[in-house]
Amino acid sequence: MEEVKEKIDEKNMVNKVGLVEAGQSKEEVEQLQQKNSDEALIESEREKTDHPRGWDSNILKKMDIKVWSYLEEYEKEKDEIHSAIKNVLESGVLILGDHVKRFEDKFSNYCGCKYGIGVKNGTDALFLSLKALDIGPGDEVICVANTAVPTVAAITATGATTKFVDINPETCLMNIFKLKDAITEKTKCILPVHLYGQCVDMDKVKEMADEFGLKIVEDCAQAHGATYKGRKAGSMSDVATFSFYPSKVLGTFGDGGMVVTNNETLYERIKGLRMYGMRRKYFSIESGYNSRLDELHAAILLKKFAHLDEYIRKRQEIARRYGKLLTDTSLILPKTAENNTQVYYVYVCHHPKRDEIIAKLKERGILLNISYEWPIHIMDGYKYLGYKEGDLPHTEASCKNVFSLPMYPELSYEKQQKVCDALHDVLREIE
Repeated sequence: MEEVKEKIDEKNMVNKVGLVEAGQSKEEVEQLQQKNSDEALIESEREKTDHPRGWDSNILKKMDIKVWSYLEEYEKEKDEIHSAIKNVLESGVLILGDHVKRFEDKFSNYCGCKYGIGVKNGTDALFLSLKALDIGPGDEVICVANTAVPTVAAITATGATTKFVDINPETCLMNIFKLKDAITEKTKCILPVHLYGQCVDMDKVKEMADEFGLKIVEDCAQAHGATYKGRKAGSMSDVATFSFYPSKVLGTFGDGGMVVTNNETLYERIKGLRMYGMRRKYFSIESGYNSRLDELHAAILLKKFAHLDEYIRKRQEIARRYGKLLTDTSLILPKTAENNTQVYYVYVCHHPKRDEIIAKLKERGILLNISYEWPIHIMDGYKYLGYKEGDLPHTEASCKNVFSLPMYPELSYEKQQKVCDALHDVLREIE
């Protein structure tokens, strides 16, 4: 250990002199010194360990790797973010000002839509969209049960009933061949969820909607920038919704949401519904809600929007590396559906010993996630819908085995390598 300390002290002294001469701040010097310490400790462990992959598990324990983190990204962009916040606070306008309007225009245009309406969150975006389509009590909306709860919560909030269809087990997306059997005289809308970062087969969805006179609402909360046959998620329906929750492909530092559409009538109605049903100041033409994207989050999102394609490129590169590093394991890796470009909101794998894998990686300081562990149709909160275990076999099987590996744009190559090395080791232990 004394040898390691000498290496660290020597390297830090050289770097400190160099940095001070270069005019770097004290904080920057300290950050590099810590980096040198970590690198020297790891190098020492690599040299002395008999571990087949060159890593000692005690070192991994000290270096937690989260399934998602915004901190590295924030560190790179904080000057832009702070400037955006300062501009809003000094503008004198905090609600529905120029930043919201500019972000609505930029993001809707990016999606291939004419109109955008900034709202409080992704759940409200779904709820307001369904309300604008006059969906309510007595109506049925077709969806999947392996989505996040907010999708179904939004349907329920309108008074409508969710009708579930099973998934394609290879992609975890809505099985479009099950749609026809789910349609009844009460069905009013199909709500495809572009889960994990790729799109449902929207041509088939549209064919079914046209045949039965149904509306389509795309849930794009996990698919900013994803494409199907060259068309962006959000551009293939009557109305589409996005979330800007912090972990999303495009996320803010809090909550935010967006509705996009090419229908001017829907645009005007949703714009009114988000503001108490008002079309002019202090005069409601229908009962509405309070669901506005505020200026602060819009300003932050404008700054981050400029990096969206870069975020996507980095996610895709991380996914490619996972595919290469884990191809020879027993993990079932994500499959890209035909005609799709994935943006990898999450990188999901399947394995029958999922829980054991998650527990063992946690011991090594690597935190994974499950998206999602319980299908909605068997949750206590939705028992009233009348489903039971066994009704959606592919959905239920996926939820028992699915889990997510670390995925975010600033995930370093070194951290990703540690995750994959640990997975190889754990899989050897349990198989």
